[in-house]
Amino acid sequence: MNLRVRNNNSFMEGAARMKTEKKIDEDIGFEQICFGLSREIDEQSLALFLRLFSRDELLKTLIPRLADDDITQIVHQMTGVLHKYLREKEYHEIFLGNYEHQH
Repeated sequence: MNLRVRNNNSFMEGAARMKTEKKIDEDIGFEQICFGLSREIDEQSLALFLRLFSRDELLKTLIPRLADDDITQIVHQMTGVLHKYLREKEYHEIFLGNYEHQH
């Protein structure tokens, strides 16, 4: 994975903007994604990266090109993260959107 660390003013202004925002705004461009400066900026960058990754146009292009092993690996990695960090209730409500699940 490439870690980008820049020192130019526009990047630092963008990083400062990201730091002050509680919610990732779709107006922030991909050039604002940066890892390695701080935990807060890493979290905001990851949120934006995942939003970009889940765009319909990208998924329609990428998914048919994936090998079966790639699909399996992605699903296992992502479900592993969900199960590691979410309680069962959170998994059903937040991820699945199933607020009627009783367990």
